[in-house]
Amino acid sequence: MIQMLMKELEQEAQTTRKMLSRIPDDKYSWQPHEKSMTLQRLATHVAELPEWITIALTTDELDFAKNEYKPETVNNTTELLNYFERALDNGKAHLTQAVDEQLTKPWTMRNGEEVYMTTTKGDMLRMTYSQIVHHRAQLGVYLRLLNIPIPGSYGPSADELSFVN
Repeated sequence: MIQMLMKELEQEAQTTRKMLSRIPDDKYSWQPHEKSMTLQRLATHVAELPEWITIALTTDELDFAKNEYKPETVNNTTELLNYFERALDNGKAHLTQAVDEQLTKPWTMRNGEEVYMTTTKGDMLRMTYSQIVHHRAQLGVYLRLLNIPIPGSYGPSADELSFVN
């Protein structure tokens, strides 16, 4: 399982890196709707998600009431990509050291007494991967709305294809 998870992480990292690299430095404060995250906040979240691999493997729970969330401050795409690479290296280092038996141990996400979920560490890793894909897709919508060409994820994007009418 660990080898399979590492392979998937590497594949998703390639796509994530391409998507993050498209963000123009002058659009970080843009947001498509008042209830939406800014482009900066969304991109930073995408970049930080590989660190959730470390959290899942090295803790038994995440309690938001005890751990104040402070997102990394990135102000340009170079800083963003550097942050992503650090987060990715951190996640990969812990995944490399993991053993399959760890994946069946319970892991809980809570906010004080309110339990959001209790699952296995393996399921939390899968959820982390799904979060990377989910928020990266949101990022693709943001870029599309800004008329920035989208890189392909699991094949070429519409921006990379030549259509014959």
